[in-house]
Parts: sequence; C-alpha cells; structure tokens
Amino acid sequence: MAHPTVDAPNRPAAPLSLHGLSVEGVNQCVHCGLCLSSCPTFSLLGTEMDSPRGRIFMVKSLAEGRMALSDSVVSHLSLCLDCRACETVCPAGVPYGQLIEAAKAEIEHARPGSVPRRIFRWLNFGLLLEHPRVLRAAAAALRAYQVSGLQRLCRATGLVRLLPGTLPAWERLLPRIPPASERRPLPARIAAEGERRGRVALLEGCIQSVVFGAHNQATARVLARNGWDVVVPRAQGCCGALNAHGGDHARAVAMAKRTIDAFETAQADAIVVNTSGCGAHMKAFGTLLAGDGAYAARAERFARSVQDISEILAHEPLRGPLAPVPMTVAYHDPCHVVHGQKIRTQPRSLLAQIPHLKLVELAESDWCCGSAGIYNLTQPEMAERLLQRKVDHIVETGAQAVVTANPGCILQIQQGLRARGREVKVLHIVEILDRAYGR
Repeated sequence: MAHPTVDAPNRPAAPLSLHGLSVEGVNQCVHCGLCLSSCPTFSLLGTEMDSPRGRIFMVKSLAEGRMALSDSVVSHLSLCLDCRACETVCPAGVPYGQLIEAAKAEIEHARPGSVPRRIFRWLNFGLLLEHPRVLRAAAAALRAYQVSGLQRLCRATGLVRLLPGTLPAWERLLPRIPPASERRPLPARIAAEGERRGRVALLEGCIQSVVFGAHNQATARVLARNGWDVVVPRAQGCCGALNAHGGDHARAVAMAKRTIDAFETAQADAIVVNTSGCGAHMKAFGTLLAGDGAYAARAERFARSVQDISEILAHEPLRGPLAPVPMTVAYHDPCHVVHGQKIRTQPRSLLAQIPHLKLVELAESDWCCGSAGIYNLTQPEMAERLLQRKVDHIVETGAQAVVTANPGCILQIQQGLRARGREVKVLHIVEILDRAYGR
C-alpha cells in the first residue's frame, strides 16, 4: 500500500498503484454518477461507498496514502461484485475491473486474515485450482459423498451445521458432481463436419471440466457441426480468473503464463471459451502481463485470439439443418459476457435461429444474479438479495427455461428457483444449440 510522500519540486508524481498494480485509471473518473443506477450494491443499499464512484474514491485515497485500509474500507471494497456493469455506462472509460482487482490484491496482501482463512484460500486457489489432478480427485470424492447417501444423512441430521465458519453455506451450494463419463477430458481433436472453416482451441476450464463437462462436450460438437476443427491442449489448466478476482495476483499471473504456453502450441485461429469469467479474464492477459518482458507481446496476441462461444458462432449463420426446439426461454446475460466482453446481441441472434424456440424478454437481464465467482460464498447475504430479485424477474416471464452462458450463474439461479419450488430449467446456450442439432 502507498504511503504519504513529499515530492521534490517539479518532480512528477509517482504513478498510482496498489500491490504493485496500476490504479491510474481512477483519474479518468469524472464523478458524473451515471454508474450509480447500474450498480447492484448501490441500488440495494443506497450508500455512496457501496457505489463504483465511492469505491474509486477509496482506491485513489488508498493509493495516495490518504486513507487507511480499515475494517470499513475493506468491507465496502469486498462487497463489490466486480460485475463491471459500471463500465458499460461509464462515459469516461474508467477501467473499473482493473481497479477493484488491484484493491482486492492489496487487501489480501495487507490483511490476509486468520490462519484458517489463509489455509482455506490456499486449498482452493493454490492446491485445487493449480493442480488439475487434485481437482479431479476432489470431484470424485464429492461425487461419492453425494451418491452414497452421506450428503443426505449429514443434512438431515444437522451434522453440516457443525462445520466451522462459512463451510455450512459452502456445502449447501455444492453443485451436483456428474458421473465420471462427463468428467473425462475431451479428445485431443474433434474434426470439423462439412466444409472446414478453421481450427480453434477449446478451454476446458478447471471447475467447468469437473462439474460441467457435458457443456464442454456440447461446445465441441456444435463447433464441429459449424465447420471448426477443435483441438484441446493437454497441458492446459486453470486460467487464473478466480484467483485474479479474489485478489490472488501472483498465482493469477503464473496461471496466465501457463495458459499461454499451453495454447500457443495449438496453433489455432482462435481460442474458444464457454465460461464468461474465464473469457473476460483471458481477454485481459495483455494488461495483466504488460510489464513482463518475456510475455507482454505474447499475451497481447493471445488476448486478441480469445472468443466467447456465442461470439465465434455468430460470425455466420448457424449451419443447418436445425431441429425444432419447442420451448419458451428467457436469456440471462452473465456479467462478464455482457459487461466484461461487451457481448449482448450474439447469444440472442443464435437463439433466434432455432425453429420453434420462443425468446421472451427478461427484466434486468444484465443484472448480476449474485454468483460473481465465489461472491455467493463470501458475501452470502447480498448474494441472496440479488438472487431473489433475479428469480422474481424470471418467474414473471413465464419461461420454461433460463438460458445463460456461465456455470456460476447456472448454479446460483438453479438454487434460487429450486428454493421457490419452481420447475424452470437453467441451461447453457450450448445445450440449446446441441438440442437443435439432434442431441
């Protein structure tokens, strides 16, 4: 954290930074307030320090050494969803996502918390996300916990409530772990069908690969049906998005470098991602590694090649024939697709091409559902308020299914609908497209 200094006469002020990360973007803010109405936490709480403008003020004050990293400051900054809705409406182009990630990295450096918290973060951000084999073993253990009846017993007897800290909330949000057939890595290559358009490399992801492996399979099939050779680099692992959003900057940098190394060998025309947070993060590798002489230029090239699944498919009309999918659906925009990657029309244009599929408007479709990476675990009260607001709007549509493009949103919205007793499906967009191709 910066400390007050006295500059020599006529000497330019040092660039503003937190934890070694530039926060010069704070000076782009013109304090217009257009971000206030787009910020979920400000809309619910109405306090300036829980708005983007208020948080920018805190980040600048911290970097200039005019404010201490007090409990109150940490609370206001940590309550930020990092949804980046403020970026969409900001006329000055403030890079808010970069600012809040720098602030969270500073918080973790200066106030890492208790020993149990640090161990818990290492287990998740270090051991599990950095080591795919350990993650797969953990997924297999959770699968056994769920299908053996042990989970049902622990919940029925109240044993779960004996877990320390926020672990009971984490257990409640555990996703269903699919069978081993859906957790297997994809083949190294899936050949294009029909006229070949090019070659893409697919990110399998970390959590995505063990919880939503079926989405990866569907993504590969849909790409192949649309003329793309799909290669799956074997050396890939976690891209580091969760680490970056959680203030674990050093590991995020290391993971970014490993991801670049793995995908450069694929020699693909594009890198395709079907998880919104990963896509937005990978498109920012150029910024993340700008100061690294060995990786800066490579990171820029890599970032330019990353495309969301809806983005690459929407370049041309979907190849037919497409089977009818008689269903009424609403589309929820994941934050890091619509705000982080500025992708809004492409998913809707793809859905509009499917015969008999009716797309109805969802109010506040681009508002955060409260998942926000691990936000629903670290800030459960605010996450729940946002979830209830999202579910209210979904119920109002009368849709049979909600279509989206991010695993965290799927899990969060599923939980909210289930708690309401609503039989509304929550599907990834590739599942709908896969159905249209006869799966």
